Amino acid sequence: MASRTDMSKKTESLEKLGEALGGRFAATRRLSLDLVRTLSDADASAQSMADASPAKWHLAHTTWFFETFVLRDHLPGYRLFDERYPYLFNSYYEAEGPRHARPSRGLLTRPSLDEICVWRAHVDAAVQTALPDLPPAAQGLVELGIHHEQQHQELLLTDLKHLFAQNPLGPAVWKAAIANEVTQFSAMKWVKGADGIAAAGHSGEGFAFDCEGPRHDTLLAPHALASRPVTNDEWRQFIDDGGYHISSLWLSDGWAWVQAEDIEAPAYWRDGQYFTLSGWRDIDPAAPVTHISFFEADAFASWAGARLPTEFEWEAAASAFDASSGQQLDAAGPVQPDAANADTDLQQMFGSVWEWTGSAYRPYPGFRAAPGAVGEYNGKFMSGQFVLRGGSCATPRGHMRASYRNFFYPHQRWQFTGVRLAKDL
Repeated sequence: MASRTDMSKKTESLEKLGEALGGRFAATRRLSLDLVRTLSDADASAQSMADASPAKWHLAHTTWFFETFVLRDHLPGYRLFDERYPYLFNSYYEAEGPRHARPSRGLLTRPSLDEICVWRAHVDAAVQTALPDLPPAAQGLVELGIHHEQQHQELLLTDLKHLFAQNPLGPAVWKAAIANEVTQFSAMKWVKGADGIAAAGHSGEGFAFDCEGPRHDTLLAPHALASRPVTNDEWRQFIDDGGYHISSLWLSDGWAWVQAEDIEAPAYWRDGQYFTLSGWRDIDPAAPVTHISFFEADAFASWAGARLPTEFEWEAAASAFDASSGQQLDAAGPVQPDAANADTDLQQMFGSVWEWTGSAYRPYPGFRAAPGAVGEYNGKFMSGQFVLRGGSCATPRGHMRASYRNFFYPHQRWQFTGVRLAKDL
């Protein structure tokens, strides 16, 4: 039986944990609002394609997540702010019932952006009030909700970029940061990777999504990784060499996609410029190429006489680096990958651009989805998608880990996606 002293220490520890969680909750919720501070209600309501969602919807969906899984399920007597909202702002949770169709989210002109912000404030206050007394399971859901909202912060930015790129005026969300007068190239080198048996997956310390485990052994063949991601200048060479018109470089599905969609360059490229959240800018030749699909990354690797790394080769190399380093999102402001500025063997392992791997997004040995609606978070998407690693310039700092597995379909490229090459030794 625990002594009163032990129980007192445990209570004090839980209180400190709750205070830390409350601080991170508040900071995360505040950043989301900062990201939309310059938007009009029209900006925040429009939807440019089925894969994207309006900025307002991201603000609402993340609020629905906290209200549903934390307040509704763990705070006795809590009443929903508006009983119509779950139908509007549930994303894909079948266990939570029917919902508004994803491709039609841009038709939700009401509730307004201001009304969504009022709802957010209501839910935020309720969570902060309840947090010290929530059971550990509910506090775990607050932790999950924070990381879930950080994912949506990146999605909000990439969806907004796609929306604004459709406007002939090329509007800017933020004024461009002052660029360096001279951008230096960092020569690409080959860095030998670890081989033999290596552990992969989350180690169990700190937060991780369920798809990052269980930790297990993998076998790495002798290989090398490129010291940095592929640059815009290197991609221009691929274009100039006819890379988008040489069928032998492409996977069959990729070649069909290139022809059907008339793809000839990364997304947002036009006449020596590319579109950013600060409007149209000259392409920086030394910056990592971004907004490329898996199909494009694989074709480029074939053209370069290389291949894509496996996710386990990437993880083994990245484990030696600080996951909070690199160019990541710290505050609302200009978002665009910059050239490498570190002179290390491996550069930009975290931040700048998500790096496509050649690994299919499938469960690790022993994976089991959690019971209930939250079990739908990752597991049911383990089909037909490929893993990306490392985060991007739009990933909130503190969200990333070496074991983090992002995933998209091979044709998708509206996210900040790039490529690092690998080769067999």
